[in-house]
Amino acid sequence: MRSVIFAALVCAALSSLRADERPNVLVILCDDIGAHELSLYGHPKHQTPVLDDLGRTGLWFTTGYSTPICHPTRFEIMTGQYAHHNGVYHFPGRPGGPPANTGPDDIASHLTFGKLFQQAGYATAHAGKWQLSGEHPTLIRECGFDEYCMWAYTHNLPEGVKHDGAWEGKPGGKTCRYWHPSVVQNGEYLDTDDDSYGPDIYSDFILDFIGRHPDDPFFVYYPMALTHGQFFTTPDTTETIEDRFKHNQKKNWQANVEYTDKIIGKLVSGLETMGRRDNTLVIFVGDNGTGGNGKGKTTEMGCRVPFIVNGPDLVKPSGECRELVDLSDILPTICEVAAIDLPNDHIVDGVSFAPYLKGDMTPLREWIYAPLGGKRVLRTKRYLLENNSPTNFGQLYDCGESRDGTGYVDITDDPSAEAVEARQSMLQILEDKPVPNVADKKPAAVKKNGKKGKSKSSAKPADK
Repeated sequence: MRSVIFAALVCAALSSLRADERPNVLVILCDDIGAHELSLYGHPKHQTPVLDDLGRTGLWFTTGYSTPICHPTRFEIMTGQYAHHNGVYHFPGRPGGPPANTGPDDIASHLTFGKLFQQAGYATAHAGKWQLSGEHPTLIRECGFDEYCMWAYTHNLPEGVKHDGAWEGKPGGKTCRYWHPSVVQNGEYLDTDDDSYGPDIYSDFILDFIGRHPDDPFFVYYPMALTHGQFFTTPDTTETIEDRFKHNQKKNWQANVEYTDKIIGKLVSGLETMGRRDNTLVIFVGDNGTGGNGKGKTTEMGCRVPFIVNGPDLVKPSGECRELVDLSDILPTICEVAAIDLPNDHIVDGVSFAPYLKGDMTPLREWIYAPLGGKRVLRTKRYLLENNSPTNFGQLYDCGESRDGTGYVDITDDPSAEAVEARQSMLQILEDKPVPNVADKKPAAVKKNGKKGKSKSSAKPADK
């Protein structure tokens, strides 16, 4: 009853605005990509001109955090809550993770940004990777999305349907998300073939959905399949049908990053063609650090992701922003931009960075935060705490003015008054952000020169 009343109040408040006056929102969550993979963030080889331009003509954050792995990230971005409020610290069944498809792991039981925008009268859609709970045919729609086009596991397929396309690995295991993919669109299994490429199907669906709602404000959530493994060729690099199904990260990684940029370019161009570009807020972020290079580790490499915001009529072209943000901030920000009030009795941990979009850079946060299982990462502008747990303080670094991992100095055991104060300050921030007291793992190594070394913790958790 409360949600019905809230929806009515929201719709009444927005009824005086014409559809073409209400801002549109496109949230893009790129899979397994750390900030350092884009040329905007300093990569020397990857060519990402579209994303670079979106950042330079809009806003790009040097220090934006996700969680170190995708499952809790997807809950955080959709709810605006950290794990101690939404209950999802990890994948189900892993240290600190909830029981599968029940309680906190049931995303439909949470207030999501899809529900908020749907209740406010927006046309809503999801495309790409879902992965979360829900049963067919209510899958995804139960979270506030009118339509969807998703990469589907075998258990997501309509009753009686068997996947007749490609597999990632052994046949009968995991359906392919890329070439000859398994795709379900609005409850129907799509007929794909060897020439069908999943990321193009998902992005084409988005543009078709927007085109079919010319008079409606839209909210689209696009958690991409790219750049997650397996690492196949893209339409720009494939030579033979057999080549498309050869997993080779070293050979195909750059092509996958650059095709991600191309997909974003297609979406931006499509919005321009439809006359929807200027009034659409586009947010591009990563869901965790790069696979094999940060992902799954409670370190900055595990959670520092690209964080780009653009919209000609909605975002002042400020370019680089050194203020702190994390993915919990996205829900309150897009709601403020769309003039959607949050329920007074609903906890949101995120902080709206809408003022930054207008050019007001008055700091809104003193810290950002990323939990995973029983460990935490905490960042202020100057200090970084990694691998903190209920039984292990972790490693504390003085980052100075650096934001990319270079020149950080280990002060974990520094006896100076300044270092002691920094340690106490970090612990104070964490006091009301508990994590499960699960088995601690070996913390990251520290080189003798004080710079961070490679983590020696257990192997990176496998993602889906």
